[in-house]
Amino acid sequence: MAASVWLRGFKAAGRQLRPRSSHRRGRGSSVEVASLVDGSQEPDLHENTIAKSFSAVQAARHEQAEHTILISCPPNVTQKKFYTYLASYGLIKKYFFYETFGIYALVEFSDKESIEAIQCSSTIPSLRHECAVPFKSRFFNLKNNHLGSLTATHSSVPRLKQSVIPLNELLQKLSEAESIDEQLYTVLKESQLTEENTRLRFLVCSLLKEIAGAYFPECSIKPFGSSVNNFGKMGCDLDMFLDLDSIGGRNSTKPEGTFSMEYQTKRVASERVATQSILSVIGECIDQFVPGCTGMQKILNARCPLVRFSHQPSGFQCDLTANNRIAMKSTELLYIYSNMDPRVRALVFGIRCWARVQGITSRIPGAWITNFSLTMMVLFLLQKRSPPIIPTLDQLKDQAEEKDKHIIDNHDCTFVSDIKMKPSQNTETLEELLQEFFEFYGSFAFNRMSIDIRKGKEQNKPEASPLHIQNPFEQALNVSKNVNQTQLDRFVTAARESAWILQQEGLKHPKANPWGLTALLLPNSKLSPARSKKRRRQPASERIKFLLDSLKPNKQSTDCLNRPNGIQKFISTVAQ
Repeated sequence: MAASVWLRGFKAAGRQLRPRSSHRRGRGSSVEVASLVDGSQEPDLHENTIAKSFSAVQAARHEQAEHTILISCPPNVTQKKFYTYLASYGLIKKYFFYETFGIYALVEFSDKESIEAIQCSSTIPSLRHECAVPFKSRFFNLKNNHLGSLTATHSSVPRLKQSVIPLNELLQKLSEAESIDEQLYTVLKESQLTEENTRLRFLVCSLLKEIAGAYFPECSIKPFGSSVNNFGKMGCDLDMFLDLDSIGGRNSTKPEGTFSMEYQTKRVASERVATQSILSVIGECIDQFVPGCTGMQKILNARCPLVRFSHQPSGFQCDLTANNRIAMKSTELLYIYSNMDPRVRALVFGIRCWARVQGITSRIPGAWITNFSLTMMVLFLLQKRSPPIIPTLDQLKDQAEEKDKHIIDNHDCTFVSDIKMKPSQNTETLEELLQEFFEFYGSFAFNRMSIDIRKGKEQNKPEASPLHIQNPFEQALNVSKNVNQTQLDRFVTAARESAWILQQEGLKHPKANPWGLTALLLPNSKLSPARSKKRRRQPASERIKFLLDSLKPNKQSTDCLNRPNGIQKFISTVAQ
């Protein structure tokens, strides 16, 4: 790959932001204080992602979470007095403040003894009209015992953002970019999970483990999906699974002596029944005893049983499953793909942003295309480039070593975990790849073919679903089975329309208004709800009219409009 492409990608496509730090002394302790996101932080790709395997990153994050506490703070707490008080318990490695249903602080100590000291000095609240459940965790309230000792008239605490950037602010930033490539990297930078938000997700898992550990002391609760696969955006749900496989004594070798001992255990009909029972009990305990957890729903008859609830202190919507091993392998696979080339994440984030504005995806469950399906479609496209930008899953399997072999429920989940690859020789820009995505799927034979990232080529559809995307591991499953024909047609029409828009020379450069990716996003944000409904019946006409008006002064663009071919001809027909 050309050096300029890599340099531009690595400068813009930060997977995690490196917080600025300052050091203060308090009773022999030092602290790294995270600053507010101010636009001046630089990505640290090699240290935090590319140089470490998925398992190594997860292990480090879990260890980090075990040394961390969460504190609900008074409204006007001052940073200096806050730090001075907590530093009396031990060495602080990092802390930061954020706001959801109040002001909270996440504090990481260098050792667990500091946390134990805080727990020993903390008290259970005495309530006049209610009873406090005496459940002790690493979630605390910071009380002000003397008026003015900790608080100030005006809060001096810097609070990190924990939500996605509003669309109007994003559009403004996109309009200031100098190329479509830069626009896509801007979407990535503004949407991706921050370092602090990722820390908070692992801390929530660690806090919930404390109650699950009362029943299964050797268990762990691990995040999976968008929270850890490098494709998560701010505000995404926190998917977790209760891992019971880490409990010792399973599948042990047959003893050779005269006697052996085994645990007395409860016997149930199947693993599914056991999972349902475990989740039901753990979910009830979380609902009744864990502070900050509300809105518990037990969805135990789903294909993958789960409990769903809100963790108000973090602002996360949480789904907890049990022994979801295949989902964890899918997460690791996406993590590996995300690190192969900086264009992968930028294109995925850009396509997802486009789909969200177009109404192709939705946070509400239904017949919409999901973000996971869109990610599969992007990866499939990148596998089919010439030369390919990323390898197929079968190619990753061919590179696997003995330690990488995993058969889960009779499904082959084997692929290389510690991959060392030369950069792709493909030098296409993000602008070219974005154009290709819309053209490729605007003319894809969805009626006959399915998408398969294992093979990297189209397969004959094994079923009649409008959209068929093969699950990379459970190959008999269609990850897009929920999508109906209406929603697929909407996606295809929007893709064709967007391909036509990007072909117009007058819309490719910052001199136009709107231009590039902004031209694909801006019109929808201007439509009223009533007009949006009308646009669903005639999805191209409103936007084409808007863009034709913007191109009138531009002779070069007008000449381009007069040369309809392929997708241009299709959109011209719709516009009429």
